[in-house]
Amino acid sequence: MSLSEPKAKREPLHRRTIEIVGYKREDGLFDIEGRLLDRKDVEFPVGGRKLSPGDAVHDMWLRITVDRELRIVDAAASSDAMPYAGECDRIAPDYAKLIGLSIGPGYLRKVKELLGGVRGCTHITELACSLATAAYQTFAGQGISSPERKPTQLDRCHALESHAPAVARFYPKWYRGSAPLDDAGPSENH
Repeated sequence: MSLSEPKAKREPLHRRTIEIVGYKREDGLFDIEGRLLDRKDVEFPVGGRKLSPGDAVHDMWLRITVDRELRIVDAAASSDAMPYAGECDRIAPDYAKLIGLSIGPGYLRKVKELLGGVRGCTHITELACSLATAAYQTFAGQGISSPERKPTQLDRCHALESHAPAVARFYPKWYRGSAPLDDAGPSENH
């Protein structure tokens, strides 16, 4: 499904691309690597210079290495393009503060405590948050989680809330709703 047609003619001004790739490493760890790229479609003055249309305002990277328990064992950040060269890029080493954090409940709060606001780069910190959900997606289908453990995606969105029909249908062991179950899941009234 795509968005409806715009209600008025438009001119593009700004483009942000975020790409995240999850890798399985030969040593049993996983790299989750993200890139945030901002470009202007118009001439743009920033940092004492003028960028031409299409030039990168931000081109920033963050890689976290996680173990099978989603504990961050390494982290590295870098910036190839930034508004204030020599200033913005000085914060990259601080992203090593992610080492030791576990991706799970409380992760986003802890990232913002460590690297939010003036303690970090807005854009790299955004990547740190996005890498967490990409880590879950990287692990999906890899046979890493035990069938006895509640799947990590449950109770994280409205469709997979413990009482939802989708949980009854696809994860009946973890269903907590009141509708009677059969092989097809809860009744249509649920």
